[in-house]
Amino acid sequence: MNRDLYIDFAKGMATLSIIFIHTAFWSGQFYIPAEVRVFSLVFDVALFYALSGITSGSNIEKTFYRLLKLQITYMIFVTFLFFLDYFFKVFGLTFFSMEWLQNFYSTFGSKYAATSVSDIPQWQNLGNWFLHQYTNADTFPVVMGSFWYLKVYFILAVFGVLILRFFPKHVNWFTGLCLALTLIFNIFPEYYPGGQVGYVAFYLAIFLIANRMRGKKIPAKVIPVLYAIVAAALICMFWYYGNDIFYKINKNKFPPKIPYIIWSLFSLTTLFVLYNRLKITKENFVTYIGKNAIFFYFAQGISSSLVYFIVVTLQEDIPWWMLMILIYIINVILAFIIAFGLKKVDDMGWKILEFLRKKTTS
Repeated sequence: MNRDLYIDFAKGMATLSIIFIHTAFWSGQFYIPAEVRVFSLVFDVALFYALSGITSGSNIEKTFYRLLKLQITYMIFVTFLFFLDYFFKVFGLTFFSMEWLQNFYSTFGSKYAATSVSDIPQWQNLGNWFLHQYTNADTFPVVMGSFWYLKVYFILAVFGVLILRFFPKHVNWFTGLCLALTLIFNIFPEYYPGGQVGYVAFYLAIFLIANRMRGKKIPAKVIPVLYAIVAAALICMFWYYGNDIFYKINKNKFPPKIPYIIWSLFSLTTLFVLYNRLKITKENFVTYIGKNAIFFYFAQGISSSLVYFIVVTLQEDIPWWMLMILIYIINVILAFIIAFGLKKVDDMGWKILEFLRKKTTS
């Protein structure tokens, strides 16, 4: 079966959009206008959940094996990150001083200032990362700030495959249940549950809807109607909440509330409209990113942390829009280089695990 390059292309574009979002919302908080930061959320993380739904099936063994491989790859990465963060602190304390390190970390802003710099490894942090409790990595704060996606993905992938396997005739009912719960949580915000419930309710609905779209093509005559519905929803949102809601879209993302849900409709509609319509016939730079999306997702957390230091140096000397373009290009290049390196680290990690397996079974 030939690989659908549109899926790789869409994943690549979504990954590039995530890099732009993190360029705008992290280091961009120092110089990018709020309006631009909000517009960066047009193509957001919901696309990844939709693409997962399109590519997922009802094979539990295959899904669990894929999730297990992802968990091991994730553990290899955070182990590498842990030692990278630790050795940098040891380097700073050995050759410079605690004050130098604190000044270094202050570049990220007071919200992410390191509070427990030590030459003693904080092993509990590594253990928490393994279990998807994303305590901050002082040297690379963007990494853990973007990992909430991964925990939600693991949860909804398990629920999704169980529904597709054991309730194939009732997928629409489960989709309706998820949408109804999302609506109830928003109508009665005092009952909006903490933890992952709100995230999974909404994103699982996207996952299941996307799975229903698998192999299908939206008729051309329906497309204007869909975009008209999206436009009407946006107009109603601004009419009901007021124009100030535009600046609160990101606050309504964690967890997803109605303004953010409406905001994400345009990107999801565009994804489904182009599915089985836009033909990608040759592999390219974007499809390469899509094929290796998880490594680029890991890498952009590191690169988005590094560009802080370029922003601090140049923000007073360059117009904000030129600096934004420059930082984004640098961020993409750094992410590409780091992703290539992380693939090598991942290969080495798997070889070490295979070596240990052979030694312990012989």
